[in-house]
Amino acid sequence: MNLLLLFNHRLTHTQEVDARENLGVEQIVAPPSEISKRWAGVPPEIDDLGSWLVPVTRWLTEMARPGDYVLIQGEFGATLLVVNEAFRLGLIPVYSTSRRQAVEEHMPDGSVHLYHVFTHVRFRRYSP
Repeated sequence: MNLLLLFNHRLTHTQEVDARENLGVEQIVAPPSEISKRWAGVPPEIDDLGSWLVPVTRWLTEMARPGDYVLIQGEFGATLLVVNEAFRLGLIPVYSTSRRQAVEEHMPDGSVHLYHVFTHVRFRRYSP
């Protein structure tokens, strides 16, 4: 069973271990750079996301087999369309859940730097 990646970050070691141990993933498949760039660069000006996403959904259709997982996170409209396509193809669309911790650092000049630390918790299936 494969896990295909459609999201704008690098898979962390913790996410990879979780995918292998809890989803039974054997192979993790990253998209080619042109698909990654398209997924990360959805233009806000266009009305028809379906046309824009044709190369992405074509890649998914060519690479995935029914029962494979696909990690889908990104621009909301694009995510919705590709999750629906994944269901149509018999795939299992998932997203990563995380715990967020805010860390404040008070600087000598009186300013405050705020950092967020995200820790992967688990993969969750999208509901059809």
